Order: sequence, then C-alpha cells, then structure tokens
Amino acid sequence: MARKFLYVVAFIIFLAVASAFAYRLFGPQLMRIAMVPSADFIEQKPMPASAWVDKKMWFARPDIPGNPALWTPDGYKAAAVRGDAAVFFIHPTSYLDRFAWNAPLDDAEANDRAQLFIRGQASAFNEVGEVWAPRYRQATFGAFLSTQKESQQALNAAYADVNMAWDAFVASIPADKPIILAAHSQGSVHLLRLLRERIANQPIAKRIAAAYVVGWPVSMTADVPTLGLPACTTADQSGCVLSWESFAEPADMSQIQTAYDASTGPTGIKRRGTKILCTNPITGIPDTAAPPSANKGTIVPSLDMKTGTFKVGAVPARCSSTGYLLIGPEPDGIGTYVLPGNNYHVFDYSLFWADIRADAARRLATFEKAARK
Repeated sequence: MARKFLYVVAFIIFLAVASAFAYRLFGPQLMRIAMVPSADFIEQKPMPASAWVDKKMWFARPDIPGNPALWTPDGYKAAAVRGDAAVFFIHPTSYLDRFAWNAPLDDAEANDRAQLFIRGQASAFNEVGEVWAPRYRQATFGAFLSTQKESQQALNAAYADVNMAWDAFVASIPADKPIILAAHSQGSVHLLRLLRERIANQPIAKRIAAAYVVGWPVSMTADVPTLGLPACTTADQSGCVLSWESFAEPADMSQIQTAYDASTGPTGIKRRGTKILCTNPITGIPDTAAPPSANKGTIVPSLDMKTGTFKVGAVPARCSSTGYLLIGPEPDGIGTYVLPGNNYHVFDYSLFWADIRADAARRLATFEKAARK
C-alpha cells in the first residue's frame, strides 16, 4: 500500500513538472487553443441611449443596495467623512467563455467575478467619493490572445457600452463635481480610449482629478500625448494619469513585452522601444522605489477571493528600468491566481490598496484647492 501511494505521489509530481515544462514551451499556444473563441463574431445590438439610467445596468452606484465598492477589509478602520468626488470605475475582464466574443449582460459567473473585482479594486476609492461601475458587454478573455479581426470587433462592442455608460454617469452627477477615473486590465483599454475620444481637449477634462489606468502598459510616447492629461510626476499632482503592472521577482515580462513591442499607438507611433509609464503606487511618483515599511496596507485575500484581511508594511515596490513594477519575492498569502512570469496582475490594486486610497485623497485635495482659487 505504501509503495502504491509513493507511485501515485511520484506520478502527480511528474504531471506537475511535465505541465510546467509544456507551458514553458507551448504556453501561449495552449492558452489560445483553450481560450480564443471558435465561434463567429456576432454583432452586438446597440443598447438604447437611456439604458444606463436604469440602476440594473450598474454593479456600483451610490443609490443601489449591496454596492460591492463600499466594502472594506477586516482590520481597516474607514474614515468617518467621505470626499466629494464621483469615481467612474471600469472593471477588468471577468468573462472567460470561448463560445462567444462578448459577454451577455446576464452571465451569472462573469457578473459574480466582476463584483469580486469591484470589491477588491474599486473599493480603494470609496473614501474619496461615490463609486460608479457600469455593466458592459465585455470582450471575452480570449480576445486578448488573438490578432483576429473579431478581437477588435469585440473590444469595439464593449467600448460602445462603456461610452454610453459614461454619458449616463456624467448626466447623473452635479456639473461641478470632480471626477476620478479608474480601471484595470480590459477596463484600462477602454479608459484609454475614453480619455482620447471623449475627454481630451474637452471641457470635462478640467474636472478630472486623476486617472488610474492600471494593469495595462501605457507608452509615454505613443499613448500619453493622446490622453489630454499628462503623466503624474509628483505625489500630490492632480489632473494626471497613473499606471503600473505588478510582478514578483524573479519576473518574466516577455509575453507582455512581446505584445507591447508589436503594437502601435492610436496615432501610428510604434510602441517598441518607447518607455512604459510606471507609477509607484506607494510613493505616487514614477520610477521610484519604496520599502515594505512604506506600504500603508495590502489586502491579503481569502482563498475564495471573496474577502480579505488588511496588512500594513507587507509589500515593497520599485519601478524597473523597463517600466514594470517589481514587488520583490512572492509575498506571503497572495499566491493564488498569480499569472505566468510571476505576474501579479490580479492584485495590482489589492497589493497597494491603502496607498491608492491615500494617493486619491491627496490628488483630490490638490484639485479642490485649485478649484477654490
């Protein structure tokens, strides 16, 4: 019996090693086979302009019950007074199905995951104001693994929803209320486009206290000049853009770097060789380093990712020469859902949750002080 047990253990170890070796050799190909839709792209019927007036079209807004953005982790004491900003948050990809290019609005699994992301990410802004997070027919995860025309069609369809949600958001808040923009991953792709097409060179740009374009590489040369807002250069600057992508060490950014190098900015400038914006979320300043003791608080997630505890001084951060945010060795308790290459993409917000809260409060204070002059 003991010998049989050892054989089983040895076989499991062999499978684990073989799987890791196979991923190292064929990982991107295997992911594309498993995740890229084989179905034809189905044109998404445009939603009526009034759709996002309905509370049901929002995961988070100030007048709905069970708002996931109001969550705070165990061990954190929230401030008694909330700021006066309105936060527009675009959630990351939560739809993983390969049988459709865009998520149905009523997909239960995708919606549950989206609410988990909003709880762990958008909650970082619930002290600076009211958080709004729209539902939208997001592109499926596999759209980001393919260069097929259907991928861009799926992203265009998702952005069309975000664009209309933005109009409803702006119409629902006072005309003089400051705005904070925030997003992650796919949400940041749409936020970059929203900044370019709806905010840059428009009067509403003067109302943007800060824009957190997190979990997506932003080129200082090919992207930032098109956004209508500069990259933040100081910790209390307002009306500017922040961005970072988190990796533990040893880090392998080759998959992301390869895609970045092959891409072109919206004005035709190639991103290859251009600097990636890396804002250190602990310091609020690009291309800086901070020790763990400077981290104001990380959310250490539960195994099911539905809740978490608050831990101060757990994670350092420094911007690498290539523009990625390095967090030192793998942090304790945050090992689940780490992507290949020690990519802590899922935890871009939760690693620095309290630092982001403090950062948003500083930038909002600067914005409001300038507005009073």
